[in-house]
Amino acid sequence: MKILVINCGSSSIKYLLLDEEARILAKGIVARIGEKNSYLNYQGRGVDLKIQIPVNSHRDGFNLIVQHFLDKKHGVLEDISEILAVGHRTVHGGDFFIESVLIDKHVIDKLEEYVPLAPLHNPPNIIGIREAMQILPNIPHVAVFDTAFHQTMPKKSYLYAIPYKYYATNKIRRYGFHGTSFRFVCQKTASLLGISLERLKMIICHLGNGVSIAAVSGGKSIDTSMGFTPLEGLIMGTRCGNIDAGVIFFLHRQLGLSIDSIDNLLNKESGLLGISGVSNDLREITEKAKLGDERCQLALEMFAYSVKKYIGAYSAALGGLDALVFTAGIGENSSIMRAMICEGMEFWGIELDEKRNKEIVGKQGAISKPGSKISVLVVPTNEEHMIALDTVRVAGLSSNISSGMFSK
Repeated sequence: MKILVINCGSSSIKYLLLDEEARILAKGIVARIGEKNSYLNYQGRGVDLKIQIPVNSHRDGFNLIVQHFLDKKHGVLEDISEILAVGHRTVHGGDFFIESVLIDKHVIDKLEEYVPLAPLHNPPNIIGIREAMQILPNIPHVAVFDTAFHQTMPKKSYLYAIPYKYYATNKIRRYGFHGTSFRFVCQKTASLLGISLERLKMIICHLGNGVSIAAVSGGKSIDTSMGFTPLEGLIMGTRCGNIDAGVIFFLHRQLGLSIDSIDNLLNKESGLLGISGVSNDLREITEKAKLGDERCQLALEMFAYSVKKYIGAYSAALGGLDALVFTAGIGENSSIMRAMICEGMEFWGIELDEKRNKEIVGKQGAISKPGSKISVLVVPTNEEHMIALDTVRVAGLSSNISSGMFSK
């Protein structure tokens, strides 16, 4: 049994093919679809290929992926019928989709309805679903939503203090994102700690170029930092995170910036890039800070402080804390940033083991002292495996895939 996981962007298709034991058979990306320099990256059966080739449409991209799955030299399938289901990463399910679902016409119509909530993400997700269903018909296709995990938040967490009619009529509310990552990490954390997920209160810090934090109680999200869009919350690579909404009026009325210019400024020119003036990459900023760049040092301090504030707030919202978990690119790999975030939190019961923190880079493990009241862990995320697990479950297939994913 093989499961195909698809993450379709406006000009790309990321793919991962797994077997029933959660082993990766092939993975890669078709990139720059519709552009001059389009290419396929394919990793499978001991090869790592990058082939520049015209890819005029997403359908061409899917055909190219299937062609390499079946290739006599480096392919991993004898026949395309070995793929029994396809899981699709789907960014926005609004407040209608509270869990992963089998895709049918009704689901696609609903996704179309939510395009205004995610105009950059839902349209390519829909294209990917339609094209994949054309090329791989007669098997289950499953939509796995980034927003679904946060649908357990209570109204006091997800409503904004604007006139209620805008929620009732226009669905303006906090949705939250990175839900598939949070769901994988909270289950993996429970497995690592050997404690039932239902008994755990944890804060998960998904720190990458996109950054969000979730407060999770008993495996359910009770609050998260991203909101109506991924712009809200913490300082990110190029996004500003929380700012006074009055800044937008000032930029427009006093400085003459258009709404589109402000959108671009807050989403693509702000965050770590805007503060440092150097990069949105924390690695580069850290190196510059070591050499004495004051703005890069400021960017590090502001980033750590924004995370620390959320940890304090969510600890209070949870009524206690059992585990603090770091994941994603920065969370998994920057021991310096983890130390900055946890510094001064000993009073709360967070005691970082300096040696362990430096040792745990890009792998899972505890980084707190043995006697720390609150366990601090690094847990690499794996959204694709979570999508595969949901696909197997929703499609009603029998598999050992979960044991391969969540074993210690």
